[in-house]
Amino acid sequence: MAWMVWTTPTMVFFVVIAAMLAAMTTWEIISPTVERKGFLPISTTRGDRFFIGLLSAAYIHLVVVGFTPLSIWLALGGSVLWLLVLMRWG
Repeated sequence: MAWMVWTTPTMVFFVVIAAMLAAMTTWEIISPTVERKGFLPISTTRGDRFFIGLLSAAYIHLVVVGFTPLSIWLALGGSVLWLLVLMRWG
């Protein structure tokens, strides 16, 4: 692992993703999900919407970093907001 540069933000990113996955797993064990149809064009479970939210967050960050001079914190805020909307009404 010496070839990787493990900075604090990188470590925090992976720890937060692991914690979110653990929380989703616990939630699924305690309260099994049922497929439902929201504003997405497919029926999804809670895990499906979470995965779509993570992928969307990656694209939001790529667009902000690659095409705008905006702060990465705005991308983070937009990603969190999008994930909340997606989990609730997606």
